[in-house]
Amino acid sequence: MWSPEQYARFAAERKQPFTDLLSLIERHPRMRVVDLGCGTGELTRELHESLGAEETVGIDESETMLLKAGHFGGEMLRFEQGNIEAFVTDRPYDLIFSNAALHWIADHEALLARLTSFLSVRGQLAVQMPLNDDHPSHRVAAEVAGDFGLAPRPDPILPVERYAELLYRLGYQRQHVRLQVYGHVLPSADDVVEWVRGALLTHYQSQLPGGRFEEFLDAYRARLRGVLGEERPFFYTYKRILLWGAR
Repeated sequence: MWSPEQYARFAAERKQPFTDLLSLIERHPRMRVVDLGCGTGELTRELHESLGAEETVGIDESETMLLKAGHFGGEMLRFEQGNIEAFVTDRPYDLIFSNAALHWIADHEALLARLTSFLSVRGQLAVQMPLNDDHPSHRVAAEVAGDFGLAPRPDPILPVERYAELLYRLGYQRQHVRLQVYGHVLPSADDVVEWVRGALLTHYQSQLPGGRFEEFLDAYRARLRGVLGEERPFFYTYKRILLWGAR
């Protein structure tokens, strides 16, 4: 259900958290890097080139997204289809990177422990995850989903301070964990629908046949407009967790 074109409608706004996460990473020679949830691969290429990595692998479950990623691959940068839950490797990575992907996966305590086991001795973990389920854009989607007989999208995100505790217990000698609010000026409140349609609403779209999703969108748009109003432009706040640790 992922649409590269829909997701890219707000590419500049979505890129800032990636840039902020990238700034936390310590550069070392000849790094082996994996990008979990690489999407269309454009930012994976920027990650690879910025770090001067020896090898970077981008992994994503969406075949549609990876069709775009093929344009950015090369000898030392490649892309593979796979899901994060099944990710394994027999060669340790110097950096495990994930930008806006791990919030789709349950049991973060077990997940971070497993990912840590795939790191080299001086390895780093860098993760960015949305934390905006309390915003009307997400709350209203969950309410409308209930009207359509669907359960709300599961939210596996832990309290922010818990990630700091986890990194400490997993042996990261240095860490940086923060909650950041990004403010996006959109043309109107209706554009919030287009924003969440590129990511959050794919969860509900995958469970609704054909025209039912269009009905869902109409109901969601009407109810959200009643909550957000007709403000132009509209200031859309979006919270995210950024975490980095070095062993």
